[in-house]
Amino acid sequence: METVSDEHRIADIATLERLYGAPSGAAVEKEVDYLHPHYRTLIAASPFVVLATSGPDGLDTSPRGDPAGFVVVEDEKTVLIPDRRGNNRIDSLRNIVGNPHVALLFLIPGVGETLRVNGRATISTAPELLERFSMGGRLPRSVIVVHVDTVFFQCSRAIFRSRLWDPAQHIDRGSLPSLGTIVSDISRSRIDAESYDRGLYERLKGSLY
Repeated sequence: METVSDEHRIADIATLERLYGAPSGAAVEKEVDYLHPHYRTLIAASPFVVLATSGPDGLDTSPRGDPAGFVVVEDEKTVLIPDRRGNNRIDSLRNIVGNPHVALLFLIPGVGETLRVNGRATISTAPELLERFSMGGRLPRSVIVVHVDTVFFQCSRAIFRSRLWDPAQHIDRGSLPSLGTIVSDISRSRIDAESYDRGLYERLKGSLY
Protein backbone atom coordinates (compact mmCIF):
# COMPACT_ATOMS: atom_id res chain seq x y z
CA MET A 1 0.00 0.00 0.00
CA GLU A 2 1.34 3.41 -0.97
CA THR A 3 1.49 5.61 2.12
CA VAL A 4 3.78 8.45 0.95
CA SER A 5 3.11 10.39 -2.24
CA ASP A 6 6.02 11.45 -4.42
CA GLU A 7 5.06 15.06 -3.75
CA HIS A 8 5.92 14.70 -0.06
CA ARG A 9 8.76 12.18 -0.23
CA ILE A 10 12.20 13.47 0.78
CA ALA A 11 14.72 11.93 -1.58
CA ASP A 12 17.87 14.03 -1.21
CA ILE A 13 20.09 15.27 1.61
CA ALA A 14 19.78 18.95 0.71
CA THR A 15 16.00 18.87 1.15
CA LEU A 16 16.37 16.95 4.39
CA GLU A 17 18.84 19.48 5.79
CA ARG A 18 16.62 22.41 4.83
CA LEU A 19 13.77 20.80 6.73
CA TYR A 20 15.71 20.12 9.94
CA GLY A 21 18.47 22.71 9.91
CA ALA A 22 22.10 22.18 10.89
CA PRO A 23 23.15 20.79 14.28
CA SER A 24 25.25 23.06 16.48
CA GLY A 25 26.63 23.50 19.97
CA ALA A 26 26.53 20.43 22.20
CA ALA A 27 24.88 18.35 19.46
CA VAL A 28 28.18 18.56 17.59
CA GLU A 29 30.71 18.94 20.38
CA LYS A 30 29.56 15.82 22.27
CA GLU A 31 30.76 13.47 19.50
CA VAL A 32 34.30 12.14 19.81
CA ASP A 33 36.24 9.27 18.26
CA TYR A 34 37.30 7.68 21.54
CA LEU A 35 35.82 6.61 24.88
CA HIS A 36 36.11 9.71 27.04
CA PRO A 37 36.24 8.94 30.79
CA HIS A 38 32.67 10.24 31.19
CA TYR A 39 31.47 7.90 28.45
CA ARG A 40 33.31 5.03 30.14
CA THR A 41 31.34 5.78 33.30
CA LEU A 42 28.06 5.52 31.40
CA ILE A 43 29.04 2.17 29.87
CA ALA A 44 30.08 0.83 33.29
CA ALA A 45 26.62 1.75 34.68
CA SER A 46 24.68 0.07 31.87
CA PRO A 47 23.22 -3.45 32.17
CA PHE A 48 21.66 -3.35 28.71
CA VAL A 49 22.83 -2.56 25.19
CA VAL A 50 21.24 -2.91 21.77
CA LEU A 51 23.60 -4.15 19.05
CA ALA A 52 22.80 -3.13 15.47
CA THR A 53 24.44 -4.89 12.52
CA SER A 54 24.09 -5.02 8.76
CA GLY A 55 24.54 -7.97 6.42
CA PRO A 56 23.75 -9.13 2.90
CA ASP A 57 20.18 -10.00 3.89
CA GLY A 58 19.48 -6.69 5.65
CA LEU A 59 19.70 -5.20 9.12
CA ASP A 60 19.45 -6.70 12.59
CA THR A 61 19.14 -5.36 16.13
CA SER A 62 19.80 -7.57 19.12
CA PRO A 63 19.39 -6.89 22.86
CA ARG A 64 22.29 -7.79 25.14
CA GLY A 65 22.13 -7.72 28.93
CA ASP A 66 24.00 -8.76 32.05
CA PRO A 67 24.91 -7.10 35.36
CA ALA A 68 26.01 -3.48 34.91
CA GLY A 69 29.54 -3.26 33.58
CA PHE A 70 29.28 -6.43 31.50
CA VAL A 71 30.50 -4.48 28.46
CA VAL A 72 34.17 -3.93 29.20
CA VAL A 73 36.08 -0.87 28.06
CA GLU A 74 39.43 -2.36 27.12
CA ASP A 75 40.96 0.98 26.16
CA GLU A 76 39.80 4.30 24.74
CA LYS A 77 39.19 2.74 21.31
CA THR A 78 37.94 -0.76 22.22
CA VAL A 79 34.95 -2.34 23.96
CA LEU A 80 34.35 -6.03 24.60
CA ILE A 81 30.90 -7.67 24.65
CA PRO A 82 30.41 -11.29 25.76
CA ASP A 83 28.05 -13.32 23.57
CA ARG A 84 26.03 -15.47 25.97
CA ARG A 85 23.81 -18.49 25.32
CA GLY A 86 20.84 -17.86 23.06
CA ASN A 87 18.68 -19.43 20.39
CA ASN A 88 21.61 -20.06 18.01
CA ARG A 89 20.16 -17.88 15.25
CA ILE A 90 23.38 -15.79 15.51
CA ASP A 91 21.92 -13.17 13.15
CA SER A 92 24.19 -10.44 14.52
CA LEU A 93 27.30 -12.59 14.33
CA ARG A 94 26.56 -13.65 10.76
CA ASN A 95 26.27 -9.99 9.83
CA ILE A 96 29.53 -9.06 11.55
CA VAL A 97 31.38 -11.77 9.61
CA GLY A 98 30.22 -10.16 6.38
CA ASN A 99 30.18 -6.51 7.44
CA PRO A 100 32.10 -5.33 10.53
CA HIS A 101 30.20 -2.05 10.96
CA VAL A 102 28.10 -2.03 14.14
CA ALA A 103 26.20 0.42 16.32
CA LEU A 104 25.58 0.18 20.06
CA LEU A 105 22.89 1.87 22.14
CA PHE A 106 23.44 1.71 25.91
CA LEU A 107 20.54 2.18 28.36
CA ILE A 108 20.80 2.82 32.10
CA PRO A 109 17.69 2.09 34.21
CA GLY A 110 16.19 5.29 35.59
CA VAL A 111 18.43 7.52 33.48
CA GLY A 112 17.07 9.46 30.51
CA GLU A 113 20.28 9.80 28.54
CA THR A 114 21.54 6.96 26.38
CA LEU A 115 24.99 6.40 24.86
CA ARG A 116 25.63 5.66 21.21
CA VAL A 117 28.80 3.96 19.97
CA ASN A 118 29.56 3.31 16.31
CA GLY A 119 32.44 1.14 15.23
CA ARG A 120 33.74 -2.01 13.59
CA ALA A 121 33.58 -5.44 15.17
CA THR A 122 35.34 -8.77 15.09
CA ILE A 123 34.40 -12.03 16.83
CA SER A 124 36.96 -13.73 19.06
CA THR A 125 37.10 -17.12 20.79
CA ALA A 126 40.50 -16.51 22.37
CA PRO A 127 40.50 -18.61 25.60
CA GLU A 128 42.02 -15.86 27.73
CA LEU A 129 39.35 -13.45 26.50
CA LEU A 130 36.48 -15.86 27.18
CA GLU A 131 37.78 -16.49 30.70
CA ARG A 132 37.43 -12.82 31.54
CA PHE A 133 33.66 -13.09 31.06
CA SER A 134 32.99 -16.28 33.00
CA MET A 135 29.64 -16.18 34.79
CA GLY A 136 28.48 -18.92 37.13
CA GLY A 137 31.34 -21.08 35.92
CA ARG A 138 30.22 -20.79 32.30
CA LEU A 139 32.04 -19.03 29.48
CA PRO A 140 30.43 -17.06 26.67
CA ARG A 141 30.47 -18.67 23.25
CA SER A 142 32.52 -15.76 21.89
CA VAL A 143 33.41 -12.14 22.57
CA ILE A 144 32.53 -9.30 20.22
CA VAL A 145 35.46 -6.88 20.00
CA VAL A 146 34.37 -3.43 18.86
CA HIS A 147 36.85 -0.86 17.57
CA VAL A 148 35.32 2.53 18.30
CA ASP A 149 34.84 5.09 15.52
CA THR A 150 32.44 7.60 17.13
CA VAL A 151 30.81 8.02 20.55
CA PHE A 152 28.19 10.47 21.79
CA PHE A 153 25.33 10.67 24.26
CA GLN A 154 21.71 10.95 23.16
CA CYS A 155 19.57 13.42 25.11
CA SER A 156 16.63 12.17 27.17
CA ARG A 157 13.70 13.37 25.05
CA ALA A 158 12.74 9.88 23.80
CA ILE A 159 12.88 8.39 27.30
CA PHE A 160 10.82 11.25 28.72
CA ARG A 161 8.26 11.04 25.93
CA SER A 162 7.86 7.30 26.33
CA ARG A 163 7.97 7.42 30.16
CA LEU A 164 10.02 4.26 29.82
CA TRP A 165 11.23 4.12 33.42
CA ASP A 166 7.92 5.17 34.99
CA PRO A 167 6.55 2.17 36.99
CA ALA A 168 3.03 3.46 36.38
CA GLN A 169 3.58 2.69 32.71
CA HIS A 170 4.57 -0.94 33.26
CA ILE A 171 2.30 -3.37 31.42
CA ASP A 172 0.92 -6.58 32.88
CA ARG A 173 2.49 -9.38 30.81
CA GLY A 174 -0.75 -11.32 31.06
CA SER A 175 -2.53 -8.66 29.02
CA LEU A 176 -0.49 -9.62 25.96
CA PRO A 177 -0.41 -12.85 23.93
CA SER A 178 1.91 -15.44 25.45
CA LEU A 179 5.03 -16.37 23.53
CA GLY A 180 3.58 -19.84 23.02
CA THR A 181 0.43 -18.36 21.51
CA ILE A 182 2.46 -16.17 19.18
CA VAL A 183 4.74 -18.93 17.90
CA SER A 184 1.86 -21.42 17.65
CA ASP A 185 -0.27 -19.08 15.57
CA ILE A 186 2.63 -18.05 13.33
CA SER A 187 3.70 -21.68 12.82
CA ARG A 188 0.09 -22.73 12.19
CA SER A 189 0.16 -24.98 15.25
CA ARG A 190 3.35 -26.81 14.30
CA ILE A 191 4.51 -25.69 17.74
CA ASP A 192 2.09 -26.28 20.60
CA ALA A 193 1.36 -23.12 22.62
CA GLU A 194 0.76 -24.83 25.95
CA SER A 195 3.89 -26.95 25.72
CA TYR A 196 5.98 -23.93 24.76
CA ASP A 197 4.65 -21.77 27.58
CA ARG A 198 4.88 -24.44 30.28
CA GLY A 199 7.75 -23.45 32.56
CA LEU A 200 9.12 -21.04 29.93
CA TYR A 201 10.56 -18.44 32.28
CA GLU A 202 11.94 -21.06 34.65
CA ARG A 203 13.72 -22.64 31.67
CA LEU A 204 15.09 -19.28 30.64
CA LYS A 205 16.38 -18.56 34.12
CA GLY A 206 18.03 -21.95 34.22
CA SER A 207 19.85 -21.42 30.94
CA LEU A 208 21.02 -17.81 31.19
CA TYR A 209 24.69 -18.79 31.08
